[in-house]
Amino acid sequence: MGEFNEKKTTCGTVCLKYLLFTYNCCFWLAGLAVMAVGIWTLALKSDYISLLASGTYLATAYILVVAGAVVMVTGVLGCCATFKERRNLLRLYFILLLIIFLLEIIAGVLAYVYYQQLNTELKENLKDTMAKRYHQPGHEAVTSAVDQLQQEFHCCGSNNSQDWRDSEWIRSGEAGGRVVPDSCCKTVVAGCGQRDHASNIYKVEGGCITKLETFIQEHLRVIGAVGTGIACVQVFGMIFTCCLYRSLKLEHY
Repeated sequence: MGEFNEKKTTCGTVCLKYLLFTYNCCFWLAGLAVMAVGIWTLALKSDYISLLASGTYLATAYILVVAGAVVMVTGVLGCCATFKERRNLLRLYFILLLIIFLLEIIAGVLAYVYYQQLNTELKENLKDTMAKRYHQPGHEAVTSAVDQLQQEFHCCGSNNSQDWRDSEWIRSGEAGGRVVPDSCCKTVVAGCGQRDHASNIYKVEGGCITKLETFIQEHLRVIGAVGTGIACVQVFGMIFTCCLYRSLKLEHY
């Protein structure tokens, strides 16, 4: 009976080892995906970050990059701990899983909270940012972001093209007779912003607040879904780790 129990325990340990190894391979790929989403947000989708008053959107992306990098390292550590059957490595692996789990939950919560607050923030700050910082010294990033925003989303002004009447750049006379920036034009040529007719600029297409809000909310949904999705998967990894640790402990004694 003793031999049967020992054999059964050993068989269970082997099954757990291979199960955890398979999990770690998938987990490593998941870490790569998480880091890719974070880098994608920072490198390709961060052009409009300078237009946001809050740093929450940027923070969620950085959290995903850090979490993804730690996940990839943890996946390798998990494979080593599994096949070497080192309980101290399994303990470290479990702690890292827990840290990553918390990071991704935080990223998911931040994305959800900011998703709810985004409309209010844009309404309160975007018009003021465009009016006071566009084409002003030291705010080149804002100028570039506004020009790209208006061209990419076919919009003009925060709510409509009339918002540019309050622009410090327009009122200073440095605009060269323009009533709106050239980036409001349907066909951008130097000085085209001098004529604000609907045939020339994006006048009836609406302002940029709604379009920027939709754009950022789509990316927040991706960030939130990736963060919480991978975090849920990690629960299984922590369960497998605890089971293997317990099995190894029983075999040791």
